[in-house]
Amino acid sequence: MVAPSGRHFLQIPGPTNVPDPVLLAIAQPTIDHRGPDFADLALDLLQRIRPVFGTTGPVVIYPSSGTGAWEAALVNTLSPGDRVLAFETGHFATLWRDMAERLGLVVEFVPGDWRRGVDPLVVAERLAADTAHAIAAVMVVHNETSTGVTSRIPEIRAAIDDAGHPALLLVDTISSLGSIDYRHDEWGVDVTIACSQKGLMLPPGLGFNAVSEKALSAHSSARLPKAYWDWAPVLEANERGYYPYTPPTNLLYGLREALLLLEKEGLAAVFARHDRHAEATRAAVRGWGLDVLCADEREYSSALTAVLLGEEHDADKVRRIILDRFDMSLGTGLGRLAGRVFRIGHLGDLNDLTLAGTLSGVQMGLELAGVPVDPAGLQAALEVLRTA
Repeated sequence: MVAPSGRHFLQIPGPTNVPDPVLLAIAQPTIDHRGPDFADLALDLLQRIRPVFGTTGPVVIYPSSGTGAWEAALVNTLSPGDRVLAFETGHFATLWRDMAERLGLVVEFVPGDWRRGVDPLVVAERLAADTAHAIAAVMVVHNETSTGVTSRIPEIRAAIDDAGHPALLLVDTISSLGSIDYRHDEWGVDVTIACSQKGLMLPPGLGFNAVSEKALSAHSSARLPKAYWDWAPVLEANERGYYPYTPPTNLLYGLREALLLLEKEGLAAVFARHDRHAEATRAAVRGWGLDVLCADEREYSSALTAVLLGEEHDADKVRRIILDRFDMSLGTGLGRLAGRVFRIGHLGDLNDLTLAGTLSGVQMGLELAGVPVDPAGLQAALEVLRTA
């Protein structure tokens, strides 16, 4: 096998491509995490990260994956036997449900078809029926990475408020933060969960909880067991720029550089770029004569697009051909979507020409796999990019 030349196209929905300045920052020598230089780094980061979440409140940064940040959100706000309302929007929403049950929570899980996000009307109905206010929290995945469906958080918040329900709102932004407009404070979110390897353009290894005052109040009475994930010692140490355990110093160097890149481009421009790339990708999919998995235009994801193939075609075969021939990785179908969809990640460190190359590779791979497509699909995408 001939070694491929050029750079590998990593077009999965995370981990995403890490920009060179971030890689160089991570490569700096490690410093004393009990010394003043580290405190300066941490205090700066803890302020710079807040606008990305749309909050003026605290953001807890863990050495963890997004899964750890899920657990932290639950154990810091809830008690054994608490009832939570969750929604089957895809593979990751299902995994988060499973975690909640293993932790001893009672999950009211609303079934879904994996092509739509959380229905705010269903939220209103379920909470209005809960006259005893037994539901302690509502769990929502903002952008479902397995499906390319983005739930409408402001409408969900309005549904909770209209029902007059005191439930906490816990939102997973693992594949949306830094790529899709998000406003923790304005939208009344109590805990926002995120991680480093997607819109923040870092390797895996950092988990985040943005925390509201209401969530901090809930923490004082939450009785789920916690030690490593406990917010209290982290927040206390953070006031002085330190951590209660050894922090991932080099990833924090990278985070600072990634935040500087986002600041330089401007969050509004970052979101507009992701919107443009998503629109171009959907134009290609429709032009090819294929289906976007997301069934509601209001819920299209600007971070990724899941492409649905007919039952006569194997999406994993398409992915294998594209990897072998063009050195490009696409996201696989997860759970019930295995073999039926492939996912094009268009988030993070990406420009118009990278996306054009990505869609060219997808079109050639589909043709080589015997999937009948109209080659005008690529031109439709290029037209979106050209006229934007």
